Amino acid sequence: MAFDHRKYPAFRPIAKKDRRWPDKVIEKAPTWCAVDLRDGNQALVKPMNVAQKQRMFDLLVKLGFKEIEIGFPAASQPDFDFCRKLIEENRIPDDVKIQALTQARPELIERTYEALRGARSAIVHVYNSTSTVQREQVFGLDRRGICDIAVRGAQVVKDFAARYPDTEWTFQYSPESFTGTELDFAVEVIDAVTEVWRPDEGQPVIINLPATVEMATPNVFADQIEWVCDKILRREHVSISVHTHNDRGCGVAAAELAVMAGADRVEGTLMGNGERTGNMDLVTMAMNLYSQGIDPELDLSGMSEITEVVEACTEISTHPRHPYAGELVFTAFSGSHQDAIRKCLALRKDGDTWNVAYLPIDPFDLGRRYEEVVRINSQSGKGGVAYVLERDYNISLPRWLQIEFSKEVQKAAETNGGEIDSMSIHSLFERRYLKVHDEWALRAYDLHRDDQGVRAEVTFGFESAPVRLEGRGLGAVEAVSSALENRFGFKIAVEAYDEFALGEGTGANALACIRLTADGKHCSAAALAEDTTSATLQALFSAVAQVSGQVGEIKPIQENIKERAISA
Repeated sequence: MAFDHRKYPAFRPIAKKDRRWPDKVIEKAPTWCAVDLRDGNQALVKPMNVAQKQRMFDLLVKLGFKEIEIGFPAASQPDFDFCRKLIEENRIPDDVKIQALTQARPELIERTYEALRGARSAIVHVYNSTSTVQREQVFGLDRRGICDIAVRGAQVVKDFAARYPDTEWTFQYSPESFTGTELDFAVEVIDAVTEVWRPDEGQPVIINLPATVEMATPNVFADQIEWVCDKILRREHVSISVHTHNDRGCGVAAAELAVMAGADRVEGTLMGNGERTGNMDLVTMAMNLYSQGIDPELDLSGMSEITEVVEACTEISTHPRHPYAGELVFTAFSGSHQDAIRKCLALRKDGDTWNVAYLPIDPFDLGRRYEEVVRINSQSGKGGVAYVLERDYNISLPRWLQIEFSKEVQKAAETNGGEIDSMSIHSLFERRYLKVHDEWALRAYDLHRDDQGVRAEVTFGFESAPVRLEGRGLGAVEAVSSALENRFGFKIAVEAYDEFALGEGTGANALACIRLTADGKHCSAAALAEDTTSATLQALFSAVAQVSGQVGEIKPIQENIKERAISA
């Protein structure tokens, strides 16, 4: 079989009985380092040009990143030139450190310092691979040989830094493929490197522990981080950084658990762009903290600008379901979701802590509109349809009409085969419930109340030949219904009716909704008018006109009206 799981050995967990990280809670943001311009860029089919790099760098600065890895200048002339451009054109803010990656080879380290010459503050990031498979199958070296590479590289980094005393240097070392390295050997190499750099004597040092390939579940990675933090020398003098990849789809989770396990710093990229399945997504992790009431120390409020710049620079589209950033992540099509969101938002008051069903954060915080939250397709229900009408047209429907109209919307969405927008929903509501045919238009009414109830005089129909009716009842609806019954000879039973004021003030319009049985058939209608009585009576006439849901099917009644009007 080509698909054979037996050729993959399980990753061995760590025999660690004293793990403490499961009880930890993240209470503050780690130090962030954006590696979009190096790790993210080298993963692109078409690497960024200078203009794209500058645009990405400016975005990262605007978002609040204080450490930005700008490239691999010793391995790429465009990276070298871009580094020089940033420094010579004074484009790096004083509170931002640029970071440059280099292998632990003397000539590459020298070239890196040439690229960084003149920077106010910079991080030299040196690495060599320490994993078992790389050691045995790629380099053909034993542990001592690999450790010697790291130590020689560390010494060269230190020596060249002394040649450029005007720059504030931070040294960073990564045992590449850390997750595939025996932990005792990783600690041995790290201690050998810090013995050269001596962070305990004042030299700023970052030890970066990369999941170059994600090989196990996030809890195992957390165990590895905590184990190293417990074992290395000079721990209190170094910053522990992590750089997780997403081969198993757990890059963010691994970074979060690593911070719980003692990591001080996190490297990643916007939207998780990177080799293979990508890097740890800085947007997702930072927003995860934000959703827990923790300041991420990044400003991600302009999410549309972030996605626009990332897409323009990487030429990779953002998935519509991408956490926090995708077009559809705050959108509910499901009827039950829409109903819950609508009710929660209706109850929410300014100043309340956020507690809305199905929305982990307020979309408004990221520059998203509430108009995008509820969108309608064939999966939507009454709550979503009602929410759209309330939100966009200030039309509140009673529950019985929500149920009825949502079925009409669902039919339209099924016919359309996709989403149905707000304007189409409103147009459908107007055609189905609000449209007034001339022969059923209310022209005038006069109501008189006495001891026997209400006497109604109404005029409706064609303006050139109106029809006048009279009737009595306990209220206006009953009186006009009685007049219609007497005139046309069928029974009218009102099942439900509701009326609403639209807007505020004396000039506010009114909406009336009515459901009745006329001539043994169910019908519903709604009407807008300047006052609730006019709206209610017009809804009554329109409902009678729509006995079967189509005006054309009660043509005999309409013809009867015309004939009586002409004879009158």
